[in-house]
Amino acid sequence: MNDHYDTLETRAPAEREADLFSRLPDVLRKAMAAPAYAEHLKGIDPADITSRAALAHLPVLRKSELPALHKAAPPFGGFVTDPAGSFARLFTSPGPIFEPETAHRDPWRGARALFAAGFRPGDVVLNTFSYHLTPGGFIFDSSARALGCAVIPAGPGNAEAQFELIEAYRPIGYSGTPDFLKILLDAAASGGRDISSIKRALVSGAAFPKSLQDEVKSRGVDACQAFGTADLGLIAFETSAREGMVVNEDLIFEIVKPGTGDPVPEGDVGEIVVTSLDPDHPWIRLALGDLTAALSGPSPCGRTNMRIKGWMGRADQTTKVKGMFVRPEQVAEIGKRHPEFGRLRLVVTRKGETDVMTLKAECAAPSDALREQVTASLRAVAKLGGGVELVAPGSLPNDGKVIADERPVG
Repeated sequence: MNDHYDTLETRAPAEREADLFSRLPDVLRKAMAAPAYAEHLKGIDPADITSRAALAHLPVLRKSELPALHKAAPPFGGFVTDPAGSFARLFTSPGPIFEPETAHRDPWRGARALFAAGFRPGDVVLNTFSYHLTPGGFIFDSSARALGCAVIPAGPGNAEAQFELIEAYRPIGYSGTPDFLKILLDAAASGGRDISSIKRALVSGAAFPKSLQDEVKSRGVDACQAFGTADLGLIAFETSAREGMVVNEDLIFEIVKPGTGDPVPEGDVGEIVVTSLDPDHPWIRLALGDLTAALSGPSPCGRTNMRIKGWMGRADQTTKVKGMFVRPEQVAEIGKRHPEFGRLRLVVTRKGETDVMTLKAECAAPSDALREQVTASLRAVAKLGGGVELVAPGSLPNDGKVIADERPVG
C-alpha cells in the first residue's frame, strides 16, 4: 500500500519552494484583477514577489475584517473577479463571511488529509459535518469523493438514524467533530448498536485533547486531526507519525507575530498566515487569527512539507466552539439587545469531552425571566446554546476581553 498520496508530498523542500514561488506571480496578477485586491496590494509588482522575504512585505488581510468587507461589497468583498454563478456551491459562515466553492475535483484540498488518515478509494465514509449553509459538510464530502470514497451524508445529530445507516452500509471511516464521535460511541455502547465497522476517523472543528484521543483509540478507532477553515479548506493534517501536522500542498504557510505580518523565528508561536494558489479564488496573506509554531525537520512519515504543532489558541478573541466561530461582534450584539447589562464576558471551557460556553453579564436586577431571555438571545446570535450567569455590577475584569477561551491547549 502506498504511504503517500502522490510524489509532491515527498519532494525536496527546495523544489517545493521553487514551484510555489514560480506560480505566485501569476496568482497575484489574477488576484489584483479584483477591485479589493487591487486596492489592498496597490503599488505591488507581482513579478517581484518570488520569495518568502518578498511575500513578507505584502500587507496581511485579516479574516476578522472579512464580515465588514463582504457586507460593504457583497457577496465576496470585491476579492473575487468571477461572478457568483461561475462557482459550484455558495456558502456562508458566521460573520457573515460568504465562501464560494470552486469547480475543481478537490476544491477544499482534503483528499490528502483523508489519505494520510488511512482512508482509501472504495471506503465508505460517514460524514457528520453539517451540510446546511456552512461548507463543513461539503468540504469533507467532496474531499472523500475526490479520493474515491463513497459518502454517507449524515450530518450531525439524530444518533438513532445514524446507527441504522452504519449497520446497513458498514462505513469504515468517520469524518466530523471529535465530540460527536464520542457521542456516537457512547450511545452505541449503551444502546447495544453495532458501529464496530468504523476503524478510522478524520476529526476537526473542535478540541481533541489527549484524554479523548486515548479513549477513542481504546474503542477501536484510529483518529487523526485536521486543521482547516471555511475559506481555505484543509490547511494541515496529522499523519500516521502523529508528530505534529503537515501543511497541505499548494499553500504558502507563514507564522507571523500576532497583529503584524512579520515572520517569527522558527519554533516561536505566532499567527497563521496563508496564501493559496487557486487562481479562481486566491487568498493572499490571509491572517487567520489562529496560533501555532513550526516543528523542525520532515515528518517521520516521509512527507517533507512544513510541520506545525497544530492549533495553539487564538491571536484575537474570536474562538471556535463546537466547530462554529464565535466573535466579539456577536457578544456586542447581545449587549445591544439587553442594554441593562454592564460588561459581558463569554467564557469557553470543556466539560467532560464537550465544549461549553457561558455568558457572564453584569446586571443590577437579575431574574430568572431575564436569564431565559438572554439564553435565547445567545442562541439566536451565536447559533449555539450556552449558559448565562447574571453577576454583580463591577465584578467582571476591566481588561477589554469579551471572549475568554479557558480550554486546555493540546
